Amino acid sequence: MSARRIDVAVIGATGVVGQRFVRRLARHPHFRLVQIAASERSAGKMYGEACAWRLDGESFAGLGREQLLPCTPQAVTAPVVFSALDTGPALEIEPQLAAAGAIVFSNASAFRMEADVPLLVPEVNPEHLALLQAQRAARAWKGGIITNPNCTTTVLVMALKPLDVAFGVEAVHMVSMQAVSGAGYPGVASLDILGNVVPHIRGEELKVEAETVKLLGTLRGAAVVPLAAAVSASCHRVPVVEGHTLAVSVRLKGNPSPAAVAMALAEWTPEPQRLGLTSAPPRALVLHAADDRPQPRLDVEADAGMSVHVGRIRPCALLGIKMCVLGHNTERGAAGGSLLNAELAMAYGFIG
Repeated sequence: MSARRIDVAVIGATGVVGQRFVRRLARHPHFRLVQIAASERSAGKMYGEACAWRLDGESFAGLGREQLLPCTPQAVTAPVVFSALDTGPALEIEPQLAAAGAIVFSNASAFRMEADVPLLVPEVNPEHLALLQAQRAARAWKGGIITNPNCTTTVLVMALKPLDVAFGVEAVHMVSMQAVSGAGYPGVASLDILGNVVPHIRGEELKVEAETVKLLGTLRGAAVVPLAAAVSASCHRVPVVEGHTLAVSVRLKGNPSPAAVAMALAEWTPEPQRLGLTSAPPRALVLHAADDRPQPRLDVEADAGMSVHVGRIRPCALLGIKMCVLGHNTERGAAGGSLLNAELAMAYGFIG
């Protein structure tokens, strides 16, 4: 990886995901945060004036006196842009920046399912980065858009990928218990979530089902052929601050034993770990032997929130194997995951 630091920008910097981007980038060894941008309402103000900082550590990551720019190609000129915009603004702003020459690493759902847009988890489908070349040709863009998936999908596919490689995934049933931070800030009203479970998160189940088969699909030429597997998702909001817990049942070819499944997960060493990328955890998957693990309170902050935790691997009477999977939704599933995408793109020569 190049020793030269690359100038980057964060757009949507005042939201919670934007704040996590800023905090991660403030001291990154390969990226230099030179521009932060926000909505028209906040543009022109100092970051510390416009942003209600919600994270621990140094407030505003030391950038409280930096002026916020508008989210336009005229103002945001860094060659790499991390986008924490909501889907609506992303639909308009991200293509403008890509056309102007920036590579945009987007956390929004706006372009995830476009055929020529990489939907990327570096441990799972690094080869899909090649779609960027087809995207530029088709859209006449100098830059491009690379997306990370929904936070729940990210956690799920991290556990499924080594099983698909070792055995082949045929069917998946997933029930999620999702942290309130996934709803942004202020998120779910306290009287709706305290002592309660909300069995519906708008659009979440369809995202998980569609994104999973794209991420686990095969790149053929300039297109991804989705994985030929049935995926069923049921998503719930629970009174947990950080960390999405998934109860996963999976049917695998050959009907492997729980011990064989655990071995496949334990021996998996994906691309970011082989390359030693800055944001990659030492182990992509952390396996837990105790019956009561993983737990959000005990495990989700490990490895700066970038590892995914798997436990309770056991027989399933319906699909063959069931397990518990946990991941950090706003780090691994949002800002940290998008930053890892950029590190992979840099290692592969797409930026820098």
